[in-house]
Formats: sequence, structure tokens, C-alpha cells
Amino acid sequence: MRTFVSAVAVIIGLLLSAVAVPAIWLDRNVVQEEGFVALSAPLAKDADFQQRLAAAAVGTIDTSSVPDALMGLVQPVVEAAAGSLTALPGYPAAWEETLRKSHRLSFADPASLPAEADSSSSLTLDVAPLVALATEELSRTSGLPLDAPGQTLINVGQPDQRQWIERLSAYAPMGYSLAIGAGIAFALALVSARRRWTVIFSAGVGALLLAGLWTFGSQLVRDAVVAIASGNEVADMFKDAFVAAASGSFQSWASGTAVAGGVLLAAGVVIGIASRGRRALTR
Repeated sequence: MRTFVSAVAVIIGLLLSAVAVPAIWLDRNVVQEEGFVALSAPLAKDADFQQRLAAAAVGTIDTSSVPDALMGLVQPVVEAAAGSLTALPGYPAAWEETLRKSHRLSFADPASLPAEADSSSSLTLDVAPLVALATEELSRTSGLPLDAPGQTLINVGQPDQRQWIERLSAYAPMGYSLAIGAGIAFALALVSARRRWTVIFSAGVGALLLAGLWTFGSQLVRDAVVAIASGNEVADMFKDAFVAAASGSFQSWASGTAVAGGVLLAAGVVIGIASRGRRALTR
């Protein structure tokens, strides 16, 4: 009976862990603002992505107040501003603020979203801080009084994908409770087991299997998300870059689980051999 209880507890612990770890990762890196910013911030080091984003941001600047006679002079200045935007001292702060504003919009109650935001979109980027920085630089270099908009929204994703965001917000925090349940299950397995090394060995094997499952699953999700085109070049650039960063981050968690599984498996084997040796000596 003890062996049966121990085996069931190990299985329950592994099943709970299979859901808990991805849920905790999502909560810490996507649902929580600080995690989202930390995950996305390294995209500022992607020169190609940032250059194209800067060009798109500068392209949204309203120059309708510029007299037609001066447009020929202003256009080269606009193009130069797009090329130099990422080198400005205020760019890192503007990029971080862009991420924060975008996260707040994306995880807000759809009823509280501004009219410009598509509540059916899975993610809303607000690049207003980048546009404001570009507008300031353009005004400085051209001497023209240009006003930056309060919001410059870009919708990412296909219609009806916001429900993914709503589900993440609701269910991702439950991962912590599931993790506690998994810990209790493994503790019960150890207490009830006749040979505790078998629990450690089984947990190691299970961890290795989970790491492989998570790696395979994350690749499927990454490929599926990348294959979805939003019809907006800037939106697709951000989506692809963010998905790549997210996949790399989660893979580090899967790799850590694989290492832990290998350690547990080896420990189980060593403890098992030692236990058999002690039993042999006592006979």
C-alpha cells in the first residue's frame, strides 16, 4: 500500500509540476509588468529591429502643420532623425516606457481601453515615447514647433486573441499554488515510500521528461505564433522578436529542469546502490 501511495504521489507531483512551471514563467515574464519589461528590454540591443522600429515611429510624426514650401527641406531632416534616433541618450528610457505603456494597455480591462485601441487584439503597443523623442529631436534640428501625440497605438495579433491575455491574467498566478501542491505530493511520496531512493530516481526521470515536453511544446507555440501575420510590419517585427526572446527565456527554465532531473536521477542511483550495499553487509 505504501508503494502504491508513493507512486501515485509522484505521478500527481509531476502532473502538477508540468502545469505549474510554465504558469509561473508566464506570470513572472508576461503577466507581471516588471517581468515583461525585463524580457523585452534586450530587444533594444537588436540594431536591425530597433532601426526599423525607429523609422516606423518617426514615420508617424504629424508634419501637416509644416508649410508645403518647406516640406522638401523637412523630409531629409525626418529621414536623418530616423537614422539617429536609437543613438540618442534618451532612447533606452523611451524604449522602456514604451514597453511599460504597452503592457498596461495589453493587460488592462478591455472596457478601460482607449477608443484607438482594438480590444480584440492580443497585444497593443504604444510607441508614443519613441515618437515623442523623435519629435523633440526633429523640432530641435529643424526649428519647427511640432507636437508629439499622447498615444501612438499599434495593434498586434488577430481578432479575438485578447482572450489569450485574459486567460493568462486569470490562470498564470495559479501556478504558485500548483507548485506548492507538487511539493506536498513529492513530500508525501518520500514519507510513504519503502525505498526513498526510488522516489528520487523517479522524480529525476520525470523532470527529464518534463524538460523535453516543455522544449517541444514551446517550439510548437513559437512556430504557431510566428506563423500568424498581423498585417502590420512593425507589429510583426515586435511579435517575432518578443517570441524569440520568450522562447529563449523559457528554454533556460527547461534546461535548468533537465539539469536538476539529471542530478536527482544520479542521486537516486547512488543512494540505491549504497542502500543495497548496506543491506548486503547486515546479512
